[in-house]
Amino acid sequence: MLLPASYYQHNDVISIAKDLIGKTLATKIDGKVTAGIITETEAYAGVNDKASHAYGGRRTNRTETMYSEGGVSYVYLCYGIHHLFNIVTNKKDIPEAVLIRAIYPTRGIPEILRRRNAKSLTKNLCVGPGKVSAALGINRLHNNLNLTGKTIWLEDTGVKVNEKDIHVGPRIGVDYAGKDALLPYRFWTEIFYK
Repeated sequence: MLLPASYYQHNDVISIAKDLIGKTLATKIDGKVTAGIITETEAYAGVNDKASHAYGGRRTNRTETMYSEGGVSYVYLCYGIHHLFNIVTNKKDIPEAVLIRAIYPTRGIPEILRRRNAKSLTKNLCVGPGKVSAALGINRLHNNLNLTGKTIWLEDTGVKVNEKDIHVGPRIGVDYAGKDALLPYRFWTEIFYK
């Protein structure tokens, strides 16, 4: 079942980040459908979160997408190399987002392998936000796309991840955020990799 726009407009980015574990992220790019079950996320809680691009109400060409109504993609280039895919949440002008850090590939595996220049599925093939975008064909051209459209969408395929199988911890690579770097805003599961 396609996740509706209303799913993303909830006012608690933390609960959305956790709930996304087990949902499927899918793309149709260059005529190829690829998808994977989301296994790791990070929440970014807008203007009050020092790790967020929108901290302090910052509005730039890059961050403007975060101020959209929830349910669009926010894709940016990290270190000039990796495209990172985020889901904008909440209402318009409340800049919150969820970074997708890992997926477990389920559809279009030959294309995922080709995009990742890999010969076979390995545990780490799509673990890391840059790897997720590479595997699914996502780049900056896919910024600010409606996530109920035909290019990038999310589905609830009925996969249930038990509460005990969802780990919670601090986000990765946000040491610059001081005490906010320690917030328990990262969620992940390892059940698909056993």
